[in-house]
Amino acid sequence: MQQLNRIAHNKQQAYPEKVLQFGTGNFLRAFTDWMIHRMNKEAGFSGSVVVVQSTKRGAADAINRQNGLYTLFSQGMLEGRPVRRHEVVESISRAINVHDQYDEYMAIAKSPDLRFVVSNTTETGIVFDEQDRLDSRPQNSFPGKLTALLYERFVHFNGNKEKGLIIIPCELIEQNGEALKEIILRYAKAWELDTAFSEWIEKANTFCNSLVDRIVPGYPKDEAEELEKELGYRDELMVAGEHYHLWAIEGPEWLKEELPTHLAGLNVKVVNDLASYRLSKVYILNGAHTALTPVALLAGIGTVRETVTKHETKAFVEDLIFKEIIPASGLPEEAAVSFANEVLSRFANPFIHHYVKSIALNAMPKFKTRNVPVLVKHVEKFGEVPERIALALAAWIHVYKESETDEAHIVIFFREQWREYDGTEKSLRQMVENVLGYEALWDQNLNDIRGLTESVFDFTAAIEQNGVMETLSKVGGVHERYADHQ
Repeated sequence: MQQLNRIAHNKQQAYPEKVLQFGTGNFLRAFTDWMIHRMNKEAGFSGSVVVVQSTKRGAADAINRQNGLYTLFSQGMLEGRPVRRHEVVESISRAINVHDQYDEYMAIAKSPDLRFVVSNTTETGIVFDEQDRLDSRPQNSFPGKLTALLYERFVHFNGNKEKGLIIIPCELIEQNGEALKEIILRYAKAWELDTAFSEWIEKANTFCNSLVDRIVPGYPKDEAEELEKELGYRDELMVAGEHYHLWAIEGPEWLKEELPTHLAGLNVKVVNDLASYRLSKVYILNGAHTALTPVALLAGIGTVRETVTKHETKAFVEDLIFKEIIPASGLPEEAAVSFANEVLSRFANPFIHHYVKSIALNAMPKFKTRNVPVLVKHVEKFGEVPERIALALAAWIHVYKESETDEAHIVIFFREQWREYDGTEKSLRQMVENVLGYEALWDQNLNDIRGLTESVFDFTAAIEQNGVMETLSKVGGVHERYADHQ
């Protein structure tokens, strides 16, 4: 069987590298890189992407082995029938491992063609690292690496305001563009860079808050052999995603001219305010993902689709959304219910094998941003703890007994908590109180939320004694109020 880069000899002409992308992962390749591919074909964008592997582990080598080419499978229900389509995405020019190719990375700063920066470095990626220095090779943090590159660009072009960039982070944190800009300005001050550089950051560059939405399970490992036979070539970077996609960008109207996604028929919204898009996505879709994952893991369920089609867990997810998230969210009910039903349909996509293990990465920070705000709103509005969110937190406590897929201090903290647990009720209660009181994670003491400690303890104890499935059976069924919307 041939390699993809050997048979795709007709790859389109090399376009100028207009886009610098931080992240080699599945999501950006199935989202922004695919969009740029479509804009090149249908909207005259005429630009390519240079991808930066900013962590020590990533796909830079594989991307270069395949000459930037890979196959995207878009699959799901369209007009009531299952549809799977595939196309070879040709928008990536090359990939750079910043740890081994720092000089090549910094050389990108001097390119007159560069116009956009996009990123997806997880919700813990947009952070300030006090250990970073301008002369680090490379800096530890993504904002540190970007600050160094922007300063190199500022110096090379003598502060020319026409050489500023449009920076659109895709990390799922609120006001991600503003947060990134603030950290870059903080580095500029900490590194004692020219004040003119800070002014150039403010006036010459456009930082856009953005929100992304597309379920991308990644490499279709269960079907890879069959798909490669169908394609006639090997592709170690093939990626699967749903048809649905949304990129909401909070930015100026003129952005549509430089990023002509509308001419390629893409679902990209340039808007003045992301609030309604963000809350719907974060609370309903992402919040449901983060809450269902520990339940599925403890129940031995492998995928999101299995979770929302198996009777017991299906009821849990539906109740979570319709009884707890929507009532507490403050979102317009009709629009929220409509979006939720669409989300459940997407979760049940027969083509998508979205493994819950892949959602478990950095789970506790995700729970903090996606579920805790709804929990707080629910208690304030109804005077009671939302049972399913509390159960999900209890389930995460059990998952973290052995999890190593989070920040080191979180992994170490949970490991120590379970090591000190001696099997008694008193010890378990103390562990729950310690978890809820771990302010380095939550930025608050969750024990202060009325009724939460007792509720999480009860569910933690129930899971410990009876397992998660029996614990679920005690919580209830689908809320009658929303039954007609299912």
